[in-house]
Order: sequence, then C-alpha cells, then structure tokens
Amino acid sequence: MSEARPAQAVLEARDLSFGYARGRDAVFEKVSLEVAPREIVCLLGGSGCGKSTLLRTLAHLEAPAAGRASGQIRFLGEPLAAPHPRAAMVFQQPGLLPWLDAARNVGFGLGFARQPRLERARREQRVQDALAAVGLAGQGGLYPSQLSGGMAQRVALARALAREPVLLLADEPFSALDAITRAEMQDLLVELVHRWQTAALLVTHDIDEAILVGDRILLMGGAPGRIVREWCVPAQRPRTADAAAFTALRLDILAALHTARAAGTAPAAPVSSPESLPHD
Repeated sequence: MSEARPAQAVLEARDLSFGYARGRDAVFEKVSLEVAPREIVCLLGGSGCGKSTLLRTLAHLEAPAAGRASGQIRFLGEPLAAPHPRAAMVFQQPGLLPWLDAARNVGFGLGFARQPRLERARREQRVQDALAAVGLAGQGGLYPSQLSGGMAQRVALARALAREPVLLLADEPFSALDAITRAEMQDLLVELVHRWQTAALLVTHDIDEAILVGDRILLMGGAPGRIVREWCVPAQRPRTADAAAFTALRLDILAALHTARAAGTAPAAPVSSPESLPHD
C-alpha cells in the first residue's frame, strides 16, 4: 500500500471552478484535490476535459480578469493569490530561449518576479546542481539548436529545479518525446521528486504514464470537467514487476474513462474511495 500522506498538504484546492466568460459553460467545476510532500499525483483525462486549464489555475497563471473563478487554493497552508516562487511549472514544449545556452536558460527562471535574489556564486551553483540532477553536467554551454528533444526537456526540468521548488506542476511534459526517451524522463521525474524532496502534479492523457509515475491517480472527465475517480498506487517500483496487477488497474481506469466520456454533460459521479492497485 502507499504510505499515509502527511496532514499538511503542499497544495490544496477546494470546490474550484473556472470559466472564460460569463454566459459560457465552465471549463471545470467543483474540483477538490491535494498534493502532499514528496507525492506524485497524476491528473488523467481525455482532451478537452479542462485538466491543463486546471493546472494553470492552480499555478495562478490564469488571471481572474480573463475569466471567472471560484473556490479556494492554498499553497503551503496559505491562500494563493499570485504565482508562488516555490511552485515551478514545466510545459509540453521546453520553451527554451534560442539565444541563450543551456546554463543561462536554466538560470533564467531565477530572475522571475518574486524569486529571491541570489549572489552570483550561489546562482551559478544552483544552475550547475540542476543540470547535474537531470544528467547534463558539463553540457551547459550547448545551445537549444544543439540539443535533442529529450535534452531540451531536461533543460526545461532543470530550469524548474534551479528554483528549488516544493511543488512541480507539469503539463504533459513528455508527450512530444519518443517512447524510449519518454520512459527515461518518467524515471527521472520519479527520482528527482524523491531526491529533491519535492512534490509533483502531472497532467497526462497517457494511462500507462499515470500508473508508472503516480502515487495517486485522479481521473478528470465530464463537461464541465470534474474529478470523477481516484486510485492509490502502491509504492512498489518498478510498477511493471506485477504485470497482472498493472493490467488490472489499466483496465479499471479505461472503463472509468469510457464511463466519464459516455456521461457527456451529465453531472459527474462522486469520487469513490481511493482504490489500491490489486495485489496478492
């Protein structure tokens, strides 16, 4: 079974709803979730269910003036009213600045608003530590045009890590990569979360990725989007060690996803009690 989650969550959302304009349907509605320290929560759902918009709202990247929002977000126990320097986001595309080398791209995030100012030596040390953490030690002088897709996404991840976040928010960061590189990046994310003692909320549409990476899986579905199911996944890794259990959970998630899709605009069912991956 997975370890009990600490009482103090890194991130909490209660009854969160969001829509882009008055008179239009909400993108998501009445979403409640939490992420504990050193936990990876995967937010799984099909295209258009609102999971990416939810992630941006949780990061406070969706400005209230751009739409309508209700509910509450708390970060480290305090209400979140603006992007927080201890929460870093990684997107599907690396978003590297082509005129900066890898090291300066990693350090770019340290100059963001609300980020604590660092002395030059400390800033450079953070950059080098982050590059080493993602397996790019000694590669800081390379420019984006010299990087493979996997290397570029490692730089994007290092840019987030250099800020020493307590929470990583990741929006399908590996979906554009080939299967082998994607598997490597999934393993790297799990390793970094535990080694850097951070937490992660990962948006994905890939069921296998959610099972391989997540400590918990939240299924989002319906229109507007809601959390309709939740599964807890045992801590045992690699998850593929028990093929029968992996397959059983995958089929259960597939069935729940089809049910949510068939429901269409119908109200989503209440979240069931967390279900563990079957085991002997």
